Amino acid sequence: MVQSKQSSGGPRGATGAGRDIYKLLRAQISDGTLPAESRAPSTRSLAAELGVSRTTVTAAFEQLAAEGYLVTSTGRVARIATPLKGPVSPEIPVSHSKRPAPTLSEFGCRLQELGVPPLPNSEPARFDFLYGAVASRDFPALAWRRAYQAELLQQQHRLYYAAPEGDVSLRSALQGYLRRARGLTCHADQILVVHGAQQGIDLCARLMLNAGDSFAFEDPGYLMARHCFQSTGATCLPIPVDALGLDTGSLPSDRNVRLVYVTPSHQFPLGGVLPITRRQELLQWARRHNAWIVEDDYDGEFRYGQRPIDALQSIDGDGRVVYVGTFSKALSPQLRLGYLVLPPALVPVFRQAKRLTDRHAPVIEQRVLASMIESGAYERHVRRMRRENERRRAALLDAVAQYLPKEAQVRGTAAGLHVVLWLPSCSPKDESALVAAARQVGVGIYPVSPLFLATASPKQPRPAGLILGYASLTVEQIQEGIKTLGGLLAT
Repeated sequence: MVQSKQSSGGPRGATGAGRDIYKLLRAQISDGTLPAESRAPSTRSLAAELGVSRTTVTAAFEQLAAEGYLVTSTGRVARIATPLKGPVSPEIPVSHSKRPAPTLSEFGCRLQELGVPPLPNSEPARFDFLYGAVASRDFPALAWRRAYQAELLQQQHRLYYAAPEGDVSLRSALQGYLRRARGLTCHADQILVVHGAQQGIDLCARLMLNAGDSFAFEDPGYLMARHCFQSTGATCLPIPVDALGLDTGSLPSDRNVRLVYVTPSHQFPLGGVLPITRRQELLQWARRHNAWIVEDDYDGEFRYGQRPIDALQSIDGDGRVVYVGTFSKALSPQLRLGYLVLPPALVPVFRQAKRLTDRHAPVIEQRVLASMIESGAYERHVRRMRRENERRRAALLDAVAQYLPKEAQVRGTAAGLHVVLWLPSCSPKDESALVAAARQVGVGIYPVSPLFLATASPKQPRPAGLILGYASLTVEQIQEGIKTLGGLLAT
């Protein structure tokens, strides 16, 4: 006999009653109240006892049979199944288990040890100089909506997975755009569309590095890229950065170095633009050491006062450079669309890796973006954003000169969407306290120290540094935010 419990919730629908009957029977089968291989109560008698319809009870029986708690067959009485060995109740908290959890892979353990920092505060400050952020009002909503609606109305033959390398319309449009905007010559087949630059960097790490290898990396540099490479078990060799970007004279002679990561168009975070002599030295070094170069062109479209410098890949004659591009800065980080331009030899394996990772990037968004590039709407938008961000940059420089201490130094202003503010009167150990104090008065600022390797030993002590992004703020917000920061520094 099933021992029922009277519900205090009053009459309920069949769905709720059926769920309770299912849970009750399952619990009594699990704890032995209903013995293994015994006859189950009849659906008719159980329905009468519990005051529900027989259909409700039958549905609960069918679910129990599907999960293996009951054994049923046509014309035979249902019986309790042979009991499972060990605990089966999902209500037992995991923390109460005495068995140790299964171990992670070596990759998982390395990720735990890396200690990836948390995302920035989800509640933005009143004046938030968050680098990597862009203004939502700058997104070309009308042009995007028109292109999106047009794409939705296109009748497809069928809905199925697309090619892992990306939609041919976007790759073809990108081929022409990259030639015009970045001086980059490639075939559409060399382009792989990815979920943002981060996935592209992760694919490079997985396919180009083994545990025990070494990779050269800008110091300071993009932390999430460094973590991607380190997660493979490879060793990071920090290469110092100066006002011109990566110091190619400091590249290692170790032949075990398989890869170098570089941001030549606007070094992240310090802002140097790698000159042609160093670019050639870097390519020669890669040739001598049979190494790959990962070129991250995260905001190369935004150069002020002159035409953006062509990509490093445009002078690569050996097929050693993997070019990483993104739409996060020109459109939105939330769009999660980026691309790789691969040497021909790497195309097949990168396509296969992309397919195993997530099949492909969203197809409709790819076609919408292709339509905007082909119509010229995207390049008009980029030109407009370049002008707008140049205004913001000028407002930031003016505000720094007006409100901050005279010794404050701004670097990395030639390109990009952020600058680095050096404060000679403060030391790196003061950065955390300054960031916390600034947030108290409504200003979001971000320290540069976490982007340096802890093991690096600078030739001379450096001052406190802050990264100030300005692409998500208005001119008025920039001025007011720097004024507020200046008042804080004066106290």
